[in-house]
Amino acid sequence: MSDFDLFRISEDHEGLREAVRQVCEDKIAPHAAAVDEESRFPQEALDALQATDFHAPHIPEEYDGVGADALATCIVIEEVARVCASSSLIPAVNKLGTMPILVAANEDIKRRYLPPVARGEAMFSYGLSEAGAGSDTAGMTCKAIEQPDGTFLLNGQKSWITNAGVSEYYTVMAVTEPDGPRGRNVTAFVVEKSDEGFTFGAPEKKMGIKGSPTRELHFDNCVIPGDRMVGERGEGLKIALRTLDHTRVTIGAQAIGIAQGALDFSLGYVQERKQFGRAIAEFQGVQFMLADMAMKLEAARQLVYVAAAKSERGDADLPFFGAAAKCFASDVAMEVTTDAVQLLGGYGYTKDFPVERMMRDAKITQIYEGTNQVQRIVMARQLLKG
Repeated sequence: MSDFDLFRISEDHEGLREAVRQVCEDKIAPHAAAVDEESRFPQEALDALQATDFHAPHIPEEYDGVGADALATCIVIEEVARVCASSSLIPAVNKLGTMPILVAANEDIKRRYLPPVARGEAMFSYGLSEAGAGSDTAGMTCKAIEQPDGTFLLNGQKSWITNAGVSEYYTVMAVTEPDGPRGRNVTAFVVEKSDEGFTFGAPEKKMGIKGSPTRELHFDNCVIPGDRMVGERGEGLKIALRTLDHTRVTIGAQAIGIAQGALDFSLGYVQERKQFGRAIAEFQGVQFMLADMAMKLEAARQLVYVAAAKSERGDADLPFFGAAAKCFASDVAMEVTTDAVQLLGGYGYTKDFPVERMMRDAKITQIYEGTNQVQRIVMARQLLKG
């Protein structure tokens, strides 16, 4: 293999893209506007993704999954996001919720919880943020106190939990030693939707990704068996940050998918829309906007794909590249979707066309799984560490 081959996407990956795009165009895109307008879960997308094994492609074959690599998983998320960002959170959050299991759990937990997700029988969400602990994850107050019988009593709340109420399983981080050293006193657990004392807050009323429910998790003396601990006691925050190194890449994939959808629609529109007797695509000002949109999008895509390859290999510099991919791609998505609205003029500002939805959806990619300000802190720390 020559060095140049490393920069070519494999035929398998391109074949996967074609297959996912077909499913998205046929089964997901027709419902995207209604899902947004009605703020309802995209059940049609879930059904279509489960029928084709695209709902959680990252789960290894030994746990009944298809064993897609990190780049293939990114391509799935990218293609779904191109037509419906809310729907792309199905594979993205299944990965986010199960990643702590994959990187840190014992074999018993893996065998118990990964196969149902792989088979499409359950979804998995992730509980890290709290009302008072967003970027400051170590400041969480949700507690899991061990009882004499070896169970843990979980009390507190988690905020901004994607697909809450729909998912059957939740990876939840909680303080197990309240007087322990800050950041080294957090432990990860699997919580099941049916656990007594576990309830959900009302759905958040959001600017975008309206089809993906976002709710608080509430724990009131929720009893968690000791055998649901993920990884070692006190290692929860370390596991959470390792998880985000991998899953930030998928947010970058979601961002480039949203941006690609906006660019694709814009290209069609400017060739049809006529002003001053000719298509607006013939005007140089419009052409320069399109060129900049495509150039930045392609740069973002390359960075995401490199980060995905590093995620697959577990490279030491993944923390930098994961943060960079998420940060750059989401900034580009916001810029590209804003320009798409501008290219459509007054029509772009209406719900008759999808670009205003894409612009609203793009915004969250700059915020969740660590704000882009936090991503810059992560990158700077990696640089200063050498």
